[in-house]
This record gives sequence, structure tokens and C-alpha cells, in this order.
Amino acid sequence: MTGPLPGERRLNDRQRLAWLRLLRSENVGPATFRELINRFGSAEAALEMLPELAARGGARKRIVVASSDDAEREITLAARFGAEFIAVGEPAYPPLMRRMEQPPPLIAVKGRPDIAQRPTIAIVGARNASLAGIKMAQTLARELGEAGYAVASGLARGIDAAAHKASLNNGTIAVLAGGLDRPYPPENDALYAEIVQKGVVLSEMPFGWSPRARDFPRRNRIVAGLSYGLIVVEAAHRSGSLISARLAADMGRLVFAVPGSPLDPRAAGTNQLLKQGVTLVTETADVLMEIAPLIGAPLPGIERLEEPEIYTAAPPPSDSDRDRIIEALGPAPVGVDELIRHTGLHPAQVFTVLLELDLAGRLERHSGGTVSLVADL
Repeated sequence: MTGPLPGERRLNDRQRLAWLRLLRSENVGPATFRELINRFGSAEAALEMLPELAARGGARKRIVVASSDDAEREITLAARFGAEFIAVGEPAYPPLMRRMEQPPPLIAVKGRPDIAQRPTIAIVGARNASLAGIKMAQTLARELGEAGYAVASGLARGIDAAAHKASLNNGTIAVLAGGLDRPYPPENDALYAEIVQKGVVLSEMPFGWSPRARDFPRRNRIVAGLSYGLIVVEAAHRSGSLISARLAADMGRLVFAVPGSPLDPRAAGTNQLLKQGVTLVTETADVLMEIAPLIGAPLPGIERLEEPEIYTAAPPPSDSDRDRIIEALGPAPVGVDELIRHTGLHPAQVFTVLLELDLAGRLERHSGGTVSLVADL
């Protein structure tokens, strides 16, 4: 049985409103959203079950479910802003992004969504970039655009801004850490306006959301997920660009790095990436040679929200089943398959309890499908 969005069908207005309500409800992230749709078959049905599921998971207070009025208000605001919400699986959703692990169920998009359908390469790097780094980012972005690729980045100052400016005329994608009406930093407001006219901007965050420090890794994950490969031009140790590189590698994307002087701390991170075996880049041809064989190849992952048979093949978990699963969990991430083997419970029962814990705010999900209990509970 499929959910409300099999194949290339579009959501109707009622479904889109329910999807937005579910996504904006407390403790519902991309992974939980998918589990809920798969479990109950529709966002409307899942919304009805949220309070009960959270209570079973041990929530200390009643879960906050987004209202229809709030969701309608955000949809109206988006329309006035010239933006629209695109759901995973719909034709305008970026093709590689829909096959990420835990893709955003809905993204707000403004500008030219067709640009995000092109094969995309990300360029990221230092905010306090050197002149040489900026010139390298510009050259790569311009030549990649001329070769038919869209260029994605995060609208930050430095390397990101240089990549966007150089790819404006050929196709650039800016991913925001806040709402589409809250671009950051303010110094790039003029560039943002240009990208809206010539390229495309997108975000998974609500309108009116000002970005916090924790939101930038989420943005970086989307930048990586959009792209066949990610190029790091300059990055210091402990740089956000290195987080992007790790996320890209975890997704199976190609990672490239431009070498820099050992005396420049802005190149310390990129040089470390090269020591770890990423592809060295000194010219655009180095990237094109590695990316070209991937274009047209079958894309990994799935794009459907499907209700697995496991959910109807086992009785609901009992209180003792819940206790067994919670006892097996701790602050260290473990794989769900390990949890199933250890507890001896049916997968459907384990998935249901994990969903309850997630909605209660007691579960943390990690890359690779691992989970842990929230440490402070």
C-alpha cells in the first residue's frame, strides 16, 4: 500500500496542508514524518494519533500539534512571498535530494525550480576566504555552469558567495538555514535578490525562522544531498565545510578538495581531507572527469513513502515490549537491526516503540539509521 504520494503525483491542497501541519508539529522531523506516513497511510491519520503515540512514549506533557490555521497562514505567507512548497516525490523536487537518507518531506522554493532538476555540484568553503580561494571558487563555479551543471552552496560570505555570483547566469542554488524570508547574512541580501531572479533558493525551515547555530549543519546536509559531488575550496580545522564534506561522504557523494599552503590555517581542513583520500582539484576538469560517469546512472535510494507490510504483520507492542526496548537503548547510538536482534521482537513492534519515543522527545536519530536515548532523560 502506498502513501498519498506514490510516483510522480502531486499532493492536493488538503494533503499539502496536512503534510505541513504534521511536519511543523512538535518532535516530528524527516525520519519521524516518513515513519508516520508509512505507519498510518496519510498525514491526516497520523495527526490524529500524535498525542496518543507521544503519551505511550513517556512524554511529560501533551505534544503540540500544529493547527490548520497555522499551516494555512504559512502557505498564504509563502504565496505572498512568491514561494511554494514542494513535496518529496513531486516532479519539481530535486532528484538527488529525494533519495537522501531522511529527505525533507517539504521544501519551500522561490525562483526557478527547474534549475534544481539539473545535475548539481556543490562548492563550499571558508567565510574569511583568501583572494586566491575566492578566485578559485569563481573559476570552478563559472566553468561548471558552462558545462551544464547547477552550482549549489549555502549563501554564506566568502567561498559560498563567490560560487553563487560566478554561477548566477548559468544556474545557482542557494540553500538557507532559516526561512526563505530570513536570508543570512544580511550583507548578502543583494546577492539573495539576484539569485531569486536568476536561480533558485530553498529551505526546509518555516517562514519567519531566524537561523540558529544548530540549523547550519541541517542546511549543509541539504547542500550535500542536492549534489553529485561537493568541492571544498578552503576550510580550517573544525570548519562547517568539513561537516558538509563528511555528510556528503556519508551519502555516497563524491568529495573534492582544493589544496592550499600548509602555512595558511584556512587550508588546514582541505589539506587534511586530501590526506584522507578525497579527490584533489586544481582545475575544473578534475571534477568533470569524476562526475561525468555518474550522470544518467541509476540513482540510489527510494522516493516513495510506502506502508511496509511489517506494520500489519505483528500485534501492537505491550508495556513489557516497550520496557525491553528502552532497557536496550542508551546514550550510545545503535543500529535498529541490532535492536531487533537483541530484543527478539518483531520489527513492527520495535519501529512503533521508536516512533513513540521519538514523538515523546526521548529518542535521537543519527546518520546511518542509528538511534539512541536522549542523554539528559
